[in-house]
Amino acid sequence: MRCSAPGSVAFVLLLLAVVCGTVTADAAEACCQAGGPTNVLACRLANYGKFQDAAWDHLPSIGFQHVFMNVMPPGEIEATERRLKEHGLKIAVIRGDTDLGRETCVDELAVQLATCEKLGVHYIFLSPKHNGVSKEVAYERLRRAGDVAKKHGVTIALETHPDLGTNGDVHVETMKRINHPNVRVNFDTGNITFYNHNADAAAELAKCIDYVATVEFKDHNGQFETWSFPTVGTGVVDFPAVMKILTDHRYAGPITMEVEGIHGVEMSEAQRKEYVKESAEYVRSLGKFD
Repeated sequence: MRCSAPGSVAFVLLLLAVVCGTVTADAAEACCQAGGPTNVLACRLANYGKFQDAAWDHLPSIGFQHVFMNVMPPGEIEATERRLKEHGLKIAVIRGDTDLGRETCVDELAVQLATCEKLGVHYIFLSPKHNGVSKEVAYERLRRAGDVAKKHGVTIALETHPDLGTNGDVHVETMKRINHPNVRVNFDTGNITFYNHNADAAAELAKCIDYVATVEFKDHNGQFETWSFPTVGTGVVDFPAVMKILTDHRYAGPITMEVEGIHGVEMSEAQRKEYVKESAEYVRSLGKFD
């Protein structure tokens, strides 16, 4: 049982019940649920750009226990496990890699999904490219990939990218067409205004929330197709509204922090670290995270 309720009346009642020996497992669970789920907060290693090696020491120093990282070849799994253990980190989400336009895409994903299972990771992020084939072919291949994912205890989360996840409406259409419980949405807050005119991240999230398995907190300057992803909390994304939707719907999946920077602005290692640190401080101000 995971409980995020603070030291409130609910906690006091639960404590009294435990002392008196009258609490049941169901009652304890119901009590804890009053505070809502506690989400895992991860940081994407790619946030550090060319200084990714520095992320391994820096992230634990600013309170992170989980990371979002690219899938590795099977031969690198043991070395990755050792490095994670050395730094007290776990993987919350793995970034998969394939093009659904390739006939081999499901086989490629099968290897990556097996890697997830070996590492104890339950979510694989996927940008749903399908070059050279129709949406229908992509749907069918994702459906087959979903069958493989189910065998490995993994959910495939499709990124907020054109043309299978451009916005909330498109995400919902794609989910309905694939119709597989192990193929779901990765909702990227910053990509909504990057890929859409006059859009709002919270409004789009509300449309597809029932299908969301993973979330990325990324900010944006609001200008269409402009690569400007500043420190989280300093752009146009209404994160309190986004967090309220997640909380109201009892979203219990991971939240990854993503800060991709601004086109043309080069940052030193120290600046990258500060960029991540300031973003993390803002995100943690929004709620309770593991």
